[in-house]
Amino acid sequence: MDWSKKVVLITGGTGSFGKKLVRILLDEYHPAKVIVFSRDELKQHEMRVAGYEAPNLRYFIGDVRDLERLHRAFEGVDIVIHAAALKQVPACEYNPMEAIKTNILGSSNVIDAALDVGVERVVALSTDKAVNPVNLYGATKLAAEKLFVQSNAYAGGRKTRFACVRYGNVVGSRGSVVPVFLKQRENGQITITDERMTRFWISLEQGVRFVIRCAENMHGGEVFVPKIPSMSIIDLAKAIAPEAHINVIGIRPGEKLHEVLISDDEARTTVELDDMYVVQPAEALWFGRDWEKQGKLITDEFRYASNTNTDWLTLLQIKEIIDPIEEAYLQGKLQ
Repeated sequence: MDWSKKVVLITGGTGSFGKKLVRILLDEYHPAKVIVFSRDELKQHEMRVAGYEAPNLRYFIGDVRDLERLHRAFEGVDIVIHAAALKQVPACEYNPMEAIKTNILGSSNVIDAALDVGVERVVALSTDKAVNPVNLYGATKLAAEKLFVQSNAYAGGRKTRFACVRYGNVVGSRGSVVPVFLKQRENGQITITDERMTRFWISLEQGVRFVIRCAENMHGGEVFVPKIPSMSIIDLAKAIAPEAHINVIGIRPGEKLHEVLISDDEARTTVELDDMYVVQPAEALWFGRDWEKQGKLITDEFRYASNTNTDWLTLLQIKEIIDPIEEAYLQGKLQ
């Protein structure tokens, strides 16, 4: 795909993911235009001050809850990366309707606007918490996934196609446990909820580059899942604060002991490639099934979970990942 001829819009473009995506697109792919779409004018101003300025970069204030505004923003856009979401689990639990309005209804608005205006490709960001969800955030992201996958059927003769990218925790992003542990280290006490807990981990840059790749190769209807390593939470705590005392406080409501990126129920329609899995749409056979020619169908018994993963980060590898995040934290660049 020739990015130099494409106009790209990023919803939630002022977040950790959005900023990294903007930087990589501007520096390496040189799109005709990049549009940052978000509802917070202060964060847009802070991006400009931080050096996110270019002749082909635009800032657009708007909310995914506002369909009319999305119609205006999507005019002339070729690719939409939908990253806008309420993602803090406790906040979503306490404000359930707000989470539904942004994560579900906002996603529906993105789909409608893309279809109406004629956007070519829309990639939505999802999460491992959408698989067998135990909290409202995960449930809203599961609903958003279903909307994006099945909305390909609404495209009819239009060129618009929708796909999702689903991956695990992003190391060092806003809301990550890493800054929390770095802060707690100052008091010599680290709190974890369960010593057995495991998580999938991916760096921000890895996540962004995976999304770009999926936008280039999507057919429509897929959920793309990268092959990524697992990490023990206890190992993470030891890597960040080896001298600190670890307090186990018990698992919190809406929290899982282990995360799942592909459930055994999804396995029957999932194709394995060298470095990723592609979950094909189960309900519709007329789109998104071409991946079977490029990889191999996995067995029905397969389940991609953080505790049974074959790829694990060692303490040394964790430390190497944490070092630049720790440096940013100490310089006051990470809160």
